[in-house]
Amino acid sequence: MSEAFVSRNDVFSWGRVTRQPQRVATPRFVDQLPALVDAAKASSLLAAGLRRSYGDSCLNELGDLIDMSRLDRVIAFDPQNGILRAEAGASFSEILQLIVPHGWFLPVTPGTRFVTLGGAVANDIHGKNHHSAGSFGRHVRALGLLRSDRGRLTVTPDSDPALFASTIGGLGLTGIIEWAEISLRKIDSAYLEVETRAFETLDDFWDLADTSAERFTYTIAWVDGLAHGDGLGRGIFWRANWSPYGFFDAPRDQTWLRVPADAPDFLLSRLGLGAFNRLYHRLEGRAGTRLQHYLRFFYPLDALGDWNRLYGREGLLQYQCVIPRAAEREAIRALLETVAADRQASFLAMLKTFGDLPAPGLLSFARAGTTLALDFPNRGEKTLTLLARLDAIVADAGGALYPAKDGRMSHSMFRRSFPRWQDLQRDPLMSSDFWRRVAA
Repeated sequence: MSEAFVSRNDVFSWGRVTRQPQRVATPRFVDQLPALVDAAKASSLLAAGLRRSYGDSCLNELGDLIDMSRLDRVIAFDPQNGILRAEAGASFSEILQLIVPHGWFLPVTPGTRFVTLGGAVANDIHGKNHHSAGSFGRHVRALGLLRSDRGRLTVTPDSDPALFASTIGGLGLTGIIEWAEISLRKIDSAYLEVETRAFETLDDFWDLADTSAERFTYTIAWVDGLAHGDGLGRGIFWRANWSPYGFFDAPRDQTWLRVPADAPDFLLSRLGLGAFNRLYHRLEGRAGTRLQHYLRFFYPLDALGDWNRLYGREGLLQYQCVIPRAAEREAIRALLETVAADRQASFLAMLKTFGDLPAPGLLSFARAGTTLALDFPNRGEKTLTLLARLDAIVADAGGALYPAKDGRMSHSMFRRSFPRWQDLQRDPLMSSDFWRRVAA
């Protein structure tokens, strides 16, 4: 039966590094959730969505896991005022298919539309518009929460501020998020006017970020993570606003290509990626403005199904940090220099400045400063040693790491990143592989 816990060997996070069996239940209706909570009381429990987190925050090897992906119904949609209430398993892709034809968009979105509404709340996601809209949690109006000790609750910023702050960015540890109500963003079409600018140095990046913040809703940059010497810090900057021209078309879930098997190691060699990065910077960095559908601008990697398999059978480790403004220029440079000197290839190196709007969650990652995200093929101890060196730079700068992207953060680094972690109103039944690692 779909509501029973069964052992499965095919449940991984997006990084695919941890490959332990998981006991999983996949309910179809929210009325099945209380029985699953009761069944798990001799162990521990975690609710998860589409598991696009890279590390182990969406896994619970020593307990039970509830796959929420079939709890995906829209409960209410107000197309006049842009308010949506949906079950936690509803994906952003499904939501977009409903709201875009009515002239609305998600208030904040990450780089994939294959995340769930509950996952967006639990990780307090951020996006290309953080400087103008803040994190996702700022747009959450209410939550339906099922706790093992208090039953079903409706939680709002006013009704229970402490529990609301714990649940936003709380990694699913405050109970099962059954539904969420959010405020949407009004748009004039499904297209954006996207301007592309190449830059040659990190100082150029910050100049572009500063001058773009007031005039553009969305900004993001790719930086060549393999460049060194005079090329260190070169990259491509994109900035965009919604266009009044175009249609309100929202494509169905689809991928144009799919990676059929784990890629061999040589495809991600430093030599091959170095040549690709140089070519990419030269061709993609040509200045200009073009009209792009939101699918192309926000979710380019979604066109390639199972793209995480490109990193090989051992999986990938993503490293995302945020550095406060006072130390961002020196620390970001040191991070890129360390990666370049280590000669481990990172293709998806993204830079973004965060704005001043405070995130509402106790464990929210996004805060004023600059964030750098790096992807590395998992090379075992060699990669872990590099990431520990990056930790030291981030810690010295007073920065933080992102739990949704992490698969190896130490408990000391976690506590530096989130000094109020002990105030989390955790449900006594809820736990995860990540929480056991960082909070023990």
